[in-house]
Amino acid sequence: MAPAESIAVVVAFCPAPGQVDEVSLRLPGGSTLQQALLASGLLQRQGLHLQQVQAGVWGRVQSLDTVLRERDRVELYRPLQVDPKEARRLRYGRHKAAVQARKARSATLAPLQTANSPLKSPADSPANSPADSAADSL
Repeated sequence: MAPAESIAVVVAFCPAPGQVDEVSLRLPGGSTLQQALLASGLLQRQGLHLQQVQAGVWGRVQSLDTVLRERDRVELYRPLQVDPKEARRLRYGRHKAAVQARKARSATLAPLQTANSPLKSPADSPANSPADSAADSL
């Protein structure tokens, strides 16, 4: 099958969370991932070097000589700032500390709630007071 005359691709890079730098291109059929990156101008605009970036197509890392197809999305990937396992460990530690703090607060409030409650048990209710039982016996 002969390559198409030209193909439409999108090259995208997220310099920071919530920011997307995206360029739509028309390239000759048979163009590679490297050619798309160079044609997009993203490397120069973002101050990146071709040898230092990881790139892929539709979320999968690919080599720079990968031939692109119509409507491919070429993506440049930022390096990880934190190891995902370590990030999860840190989140769990914060969650665990918050749960323990909540339990400690509720434990200190529990004695105050029982001390301020007017009735401590059914035996202490006014209907069972010693004065009432003496009046009933007469």
